[in-house]
Amino acid sequence: MSEAIRSAADAVVQKVSDGPPSGQGRVPGVVAGVTDRDGEVYLGASGVRDLSGDTAMTTDTIFSLWSTTKAVAGTAALQLVESGDLDLNAPAKQYAPAIGELQVIEGFDDSGKPILRPPARDVTTHHLLTHTAGFGYDFFNETYKRLADEHDQPSVATASQRALRTPLLFDPGDKWEYGSNIDWVGQVVEGITGKQLGEVCQERIFAPLGITDMTFEASEQQLARAARTHQREADGSLTPSDFALPPDPEVHFGGHGLFGTVSDYLRFIRMWLNDGRADSGEQVLRPETVELGVQNHLPDNLQVKVLPGVIEWLSNDAEFFPGQRKTWSYTFQVNEEVAPTGRPAGAIGWAGLANLFYWIDRANGIGGYWATQILPFGDPVSFGGYMDFETAVYKAIAND
Repeated sequence: MSEAIRSAADAVVQKVSDGPPSGQGRVPGVVAGVTDRDGEVYLGASGVRDLSGDTAMTTDTIFSLWSTTKAVAGTAALQLVESGDLDLNAPAKQYAPAIGELQVIEGFDDSGKPILRPPARDVTTHHLLTHTAGFGYDFFNETYKRLADEHDQPSVATASQRALRTPLLFDPGDKWEYGSNIDWVGQVVEGITGKQLGEVCQERIFAPLGITDMTFEASEQQLARAARTHQREADGSLTPSDFALPPDPEVHFGGHGLFGTVSDYLRFIRMWLNDGRADSGEQVLRPETVELGVQNHLPDNLQVKVLPGVIEWLSNDAEFFPGQRKTWSYTFQVNEEVAPTGRPAGAIGWAGLANLFYWIDRANGIGGYWATQILPFGDPVSFGGYMDFETAVYKAIAND
């Protein structure tokens, strides 16, 4: 089966970077990988890191991981649940006091000033992990976009303290809204441990898993082998962009701040396939915590919804498997039906802003990661390539 998967996956990876120099109909470069419970099944690359040069994309290329960071920060929080240091249903302000200062925004008055009120209830870490706390993103929410445009609210990409301090869009627990919730989970972890999130992840996740190139603070050596971000223009062409995560952030943002390689992320995926166990045999999470982490934690009246792109250069309208019910765990999307790719119901996964995607299928013991650096999110070529990649893996499994 492994050889069939390698052949099928590589065909997609090589094809997606083929095309005209303008970039129309292709990606600049991609790294993608597949792992089963025993180890890497496939790891491949194609194209270049930067269309303004000719440096080949290689499997050790560093990517800004964007929101695929969320699962890592969520793992750090679950470890603290295991140790008894974190109560998911306690007010999060017990661990991160600044979150208790935030109010709910109900719109803007005639002068354009935000109308704010206290929340009806406290934000809990459960709310944060499930994206029900009330936070959003300016590229998916018109209210946050107006705060950015008219009130100088910094983008989360700046990884600054000011970027954290956004108002709530609704009372905690009332709705599902994808946003900066997991950045606050990082603050909860830091408040409990007294250490920066990156240090916690290094000690408790990266070192046990054998991860060597995942960090919130990229070194010069790592940046030298980083893929550049490219902008997909209206005519389908690609333009190199300077939009990037800061390599020396003021705050380690648990929602999007990591740099890393695909191979290292596959190690993280493999831990979830193996009931929390690292390749070394060390237990990063207990099996019962893994089960807690992959279950849906939304009430029946809430589900994952379409992400509306309100800043066109950052995101298109985006949704995995339209028409199918999706829910949310700690901290993954859960598809509640068999996906068109072949991914079974109950599998988990998510994505990152620059068109990075992954899935974890514990039932079949398989998972994968697809990495590009293209904006806006929901790029038809990269997202379509990823869907073809995942589909090819499941077809290879079915035909074995």
